[in-house]
Amino acid sequence: MSEHGLEQHGIAAKAPVHWNLPVARLVEEAVRRGEGVLTDRGALNALTGPRTGRSPRDKWVVERPDTREQIWWGKVNQPMSPETFEVLRNDVLEYLGVRDLFVFDGFAGADPRTTLPIRVVTEFAWHSLFVRQLFRRATPEQLAAHVPAWTVLNAARFRADPARHRTNSEAFIALDFTSRTVLIGGTEYAGEIKKSIFSVLNFTLPAQGIFPMHCSANVGRAGDVALFFGLSGTGKTTLSADPDRELIGDDEHGWSDAGVFNFEGGCYAKCIRMSREREPLIWDAIRFGAVLENVVVDPVTRIPDYNQDVITENTRCAYPLDFIPMAVPDGMGGHPKAIVFLAADAFGVLPPVARLTPEQAMYHFMSGYTAALGGTEANMGKDPTPTFSTCFGAPFLPRPPHIYAGMLADKMRRHATPCYLMNSGWVGNPYGQGPRCPLPVNRRCVAHILDGTLDRATFRTDPVFGFEIPVALPGVPPEFLAERHGARDAAEYDQRSRDLAGKFIKNFAQFEGTPEAIVRAGPRI
Repeated sequence: MSEHGLEQHGIAAKAPVHWNLPVARLVEEAVRRGEGVLTDRGALNALTGPRTGRSPRDKWVVERPDTREQIWWGKVNQPMSPETFEVLRNDVLEYLGVRDLFVFDGFAGADPRTTLPIRVVTEFAWHSLFVRQLFRRATPEQLAAHVPAWTVLNAARFRADPARHRTNSEAFIALDFTSRTVLIGGTEYAGEIKKSIFSVLNFTLPAQGIFPMHCSANVGRAGDVALFFGLSGTGKTTLSADPDRELIGDDEHGWSDAGVFNFEGGCYAKCIRMSREREPLIWDAIRFGAVLENVVVDPVTRIPDYNQDVITENTRCAYPLDFIPMAVPDGMGGHPKAIVFLAADAFGVLPPVARLTPEQAMYHFMSGYTAALGGTEANMGKDPTPTFSTCFGAPFLPRPPHIYAGMLADKMRRHATPCYLMNSGWVGNPYGQGPRCPLPVNRRCVAHILDGTLDRATFRTDPVFGFEIPVALPGVPPEFLAERHGARDAAEYDQRSRDLAGKFIKNFAQFEGTPEAIVRAGPRI
């Protein structure tokens, strides 16, 4: 491909342009340019500078007449005028035009009937390696005929001028649904590229009757597909990478009339405090070709220290799906047998597992609760923070939430898919007063959901939240399933439960016009 091929995007390239380099070349270029260092096992570790997570206050959507009424305007989707976008775009094009560039042509979406051709232009070799490992790669024949439907222009070190570009800071993620262009700058965090395309799919797919989901998915030998919804740090990647089940994908999927399919061709896992014993599949996937972000690496031995959080709690690893031996090659599966909502509850209120009615499923989907200790957003602290992220993915939803909630309800009803809530955080006692729920217990709960053991259990009803909690399950500590889940102080637990219920109720008040049956499915104080 001639370097002049970027002229169609407005880039008059005056420096070398590297088209679709293979992994080894991208690793070599990244090391040669000082963008990262190799670890003892050959993974590339890059530092992202001051922004070690997403910058939600810096996301913009161009407000145009043809899409104005379809966008969920507000904190998530801030409006940018077409005139401002053009000024920003021209400045980005001028900046990129004098720099060495790396171009990736590939796809988002494993289902060939709806796959989205994309092009990502970056100034860093390691960013191009990241997208090559995260998105779906094109074959040589597909490359020859590749015509991008969407283009991401990533000028990581370009700094916006808030006065000139009318931004909130020097960083920006600007989506234009008319020109089908994403502009990214002022941040080197690679996750912004991944999530910008997810935002695009969240806008385009509902019009095709496909439900886009922020979830992981795996499948058992009997074809039983499980979906895991949850925010960062709740266990989507960990629980989907199950040695006894095949991995469809770890983060983003679509649910069509044919079944579930992965949007991506790779995984993007948190690796803080990771160990081979706890997450063997992910551990083994961090090898040559994988990308680490902001991990502390010994300068002599080049051994990563995954327990260190001096740079950020949000340390990350990215690797292609074929690095997981149990991955589904085509990224597709049937209709799900079960849906699991994950919450890492640092307040120690939620049970290890609960069964939800369809109305409760809608309530908790719209709530999107977790209370974790650190996340993927810049400047998030280490103290427990309650988070309600609509549909478990508010930062990536261009359309109003009721669109996605309605699609989930429709899919669950048509395919008779049950829904469960699972706490991957602290049970009974809050963070600092007890251990986190062991991963083997989480895995046993998932196994009991899928083999029917949980549905055959005897249940009790939580007096505040109203969901059904099994009285006993094999392999789950009895105190976890008892009333108050083994809390040291019963009265103090009851107060925590009421406090959390109040937070749910306050958050849900934003959803005016929600059917009364769904409102009544929430907690009561």
